[in-house]
Amino acid sequence: MTFPNTLFLPKTPSQSDGSSQAPTGAPSEAPASNPLRSVYTSSMSALLRQFDISLVVSTYQAGKVILIRHDNGVVNTHFRNFHKPMGIAADNRRLTIGGANTVWYYHNMPAVAPKVEPQGKHDACYLPREIHVTGDIDIHEMAYDADDQLWVVNTKFCALCTLDPEHSFNPVWRPPFVSALAPQDRCHLNGLAMVNGRPKYVTTLGETDTAGGWRENKKSGGLLMDVETNEILLRGLSMPHSPRWYNDRLWVLESGQGSLAWVDLASRTWHPVCQLPGFTRGISFLGPFAFIGLSQVRESAVFSGIPLVERLEERTCGVWVVNIETGQTVAFLRFEEGVQEIFAVEILPARFPEMLEWQDQLLMNSYVVPDTALKDVPQNV
Repeated sequence: MTFPNTLFLPKTPSQSDGSSQAPTGAPSEAPASNPLRSVYTSSMSALLRQFDISLVVSTYQAGKVILIRHDNGVVNTHFRNFHKPMGIAADNRRLTIGGANTVWYYHNMPAVAPKVEPQGKHDACYLPREIHVTGDIDIHEMAYDADDQLWVVNTKFCALCTLDPEHSFNPVWRPPFVSALAPQDRCHLNGLAMVNGRPKYVTTLGETDTAGGWRENKKSGGLLMDVETNEILLRGLSMPHSPRWYNDRLWVLESGQGSLAWVDLASRTWHPVCQLPGFTRGISFLGPFAFIGLSQVRESAVFSGIPLVERLEERTCGVWVVNIETGQTVAFLRFEEGVQEIFAVEILPARFPEMLEWQDQLLMNSYVVPDTALKDVPQNV
């Protein structure tokens, strides 16, 4: 299988200090002791500014959710602590994050944004509203459907699930070759693609029905499946993740190859667009660009023997931006230390958003009431 050439920008990257505060002025070198520092190309800031967006990224290894924002030519990485954050479902109205044994629901309150310090800088503010306790189900990808129902990839039980207040989870679908609902990670169901607002495609790391059975052939045992028909559309993938339907085409990250590919559903083949210097996992599209998460992957039995590890002794962690029409890399942000693995990369339609933490005083004094109750609220309060 051949891979189109990937062009890496020759410019010397700038550095981000990993601070939770927004830097101002020209980029400067971060202190060598900072454990969360990153470097980035000037084109990364330019792209965020051009589209007036930011990125939200999860890293379960570091226990952080990261807001990647632009500020006068500088890329700001803003960290929030979470317990094993993985799947993210995000839009202008809400931000939903899957953790070690919980799903966290945040809602954007535009009226709060101007009050966040420094005042007048933020254009979105996500406030925590609910927590759903799932138990340890190894939550992977999540997505909302056309009816605003959240779908969760429950990897430990190999099931697509919905959530309700009474239950840990509601298993709706699992691969037909998985014979029982058991917390055994039998096939490592991990990725979910929605089409027309409904769950349509999933990825697994194996067609296996024993506890951890997928590990025996992780190098080439991966599958792409159709949820509606229960068909296996592709076999022989190397640790596939993050299927997505975009521009009337199905895309998938073949993580074990460190690649992005598109799927020809008619011929049931896949065609690599580019190969990148890390374990590809987590993707979001905008215009001709794919924002792709890269992980260094650990030196462990889980990742040994896959093509990426055999190809590259040193792997990279960060967010790479690829032109899907040419396969060329047009921008990147690379973590230098502290962050080695990324799971989700999602686009937020906000220039400089904030996420409030539970102890934030602004959260204590911010209230959401029904529109019908607003008539009773004095104007000067």
